[in-house]
Amino acid sequence: MVTLGFLLPLIGSVSYAQTPSNLEPTPETAPESTETTPSPSSPPSSSSPPLPPAPVPDGTVLNPLEPQPDPLLPEMVVDRPLNPQEKNVLRAALNELQAQAEAKLQAGDLPGALELWNRELRLRRYLGPEEEVAALTRVGEVAWRESQATELRFITLRLEQIEQEVSTQPEPNYDLLLTLAQAYQTVRARNQSVALYQKLLERAKQQQNTAQQQQILTAVAEQHLGWFDYPNAALAYEELLTLARSTGDRATEVTALEKLAYIYKQNNQPELAITAQQQLVESYQKQNNFVPIPALKIAIADSYVLLNRPDFAATNYQEAFAAARSVQQYAYASDALSKLATLYRSLNRLDDALIVYQLLLDVERQSYNSFGMMTTYDQLGQLHRDRGDNPQALAAFQQGLQIAQQLNYRVDYFNQQIQQIAQ
Repeated sequence: MVTLGFLLPLIGSVSYAQTPSNLEPTPETAPESTETTPSPSSPPSSSSPPLPPAPVPDGTVLNPLEPQPDPLLPEMVVDRPLNPQEKNVLRAALNELQAQAEAKLQAGDLPGALELWNRELRLRRYLGPEEEVAALTRVGEVAWRESQATELRFITLRLEQIEQEVSTQPEPNYDLLLTLAQAYQTVRARNQSVALYQKLLERAKQQQNTAQQQQILTAVAEQHLGWFDYPNAALAYEELLTLARSTGDRATEVTALEKLAYIYKQNNQPELAITAQQQLVESYQKQNNFVPIPALKIAIADSYVLLNRPDFAATNYQEAFAAARSVQQYAYASDALSKLATLYRSLNRLDDALIVYQLLLDVERQSYNSFGMMTTYDQLGQLHRDRGDNPQALAAFQQGLQIAQQLNYRVDYFNQQIQQIAQ
């Protein structure tokens, strides 16, 4: 008969009871115990806490997550799994153990917290793989944050064991395997995570389960992106894009294109970035959603500048300005015109640059951007001076000086420019 007294040893740790062999998922690895089995209803002495993993003679460390005798496990006359009542009692005890560990961590006692957590993790396996994986993930996240490489190694090893057990079942639990892949991510076991995701993806393809394919591809792409592995992230997002288009999933299509545009830009692939950005523009236009278009057009133009294609760059800056003005996005309108003027000046198309600066002044006035107006007058003054038109340059610098005085910023600079022209 199972007694409830085994909750008593929770506060402070234990000299372990012998674990019933039928409760051990991996009995072949369970260490044998030569200790006397205490009565589960009697609390053990708190003066003999469980020791941390000890080095063995060859210098390795014993795995603290391997099953050990523990008085929190009930004694049973016959071999059988824990019944629901016993699981509930054990779960309550382990939740309290978890709380004690978290308290030790808050108090700055990381070794003490890990000792309690390892005991919790050893026992969580008796509540089923779902609860064990959740606990391994939780503790693994702390271990990663605290740079506990040895703890991470043992947690990863246990996750691999669970994966093997689940994968060999006649009908593997997809949700559990997905949770395992996410757990690998948490403990930064990237290779194991990617390999498991790939297995799940192949299975989803065989079953023609597009929802699972989308879920897995998104997770894989985000993982690669988190590791700044742009090539593999791009491959995953390209596959996700193809899948989204085949199913008519517009939201996922847009998300994939946005990620691809970002990846290709970060990876210095302007041609591919332009392709993704242009497809985004077309997608937004079909939806009559013009708000995101100005920023995209500016990004496309910037990429063409990098590719030394000023003609395409100028066209896209102009289109960005027109789109921004239509939705009253004055900041983007200003940015597009400023970059277009700079491009014309670099091409020595000074007359075109002059026209653009005049447009830019109008935009800055409409948006009441005094700083932008001051900067534009400065650019106009420089441009007129480069063209040899000192009277126009002087007038522009004087206009800039008036705004600078209002802002109390760059006053000396404009006075200097005016003096140089006057001389």
